[in-house]
Amino acid sequence: MAYVISDDCTACGSCIDECPVEAISEGDIYKIDPDVCIDCGACADVCPVEAISPA
Repeated sequence: MAYVISDDCTACGSCIDECPVEAISEGDIYKIDPDVCIDCGACADVCPVEAISPA
């Protein structure tokens, strides 16, 4: 199950460096590619606004 980023995302960039498989892409709101995500949760652990959760 991949993680998803909600509309609460502030595009701070905290999650980008934490993703070991580079599944997160930048934009107004960041997005996680479900085909690449390995469900490790590293991104969710560092999100300051808790915008990342399991799908």
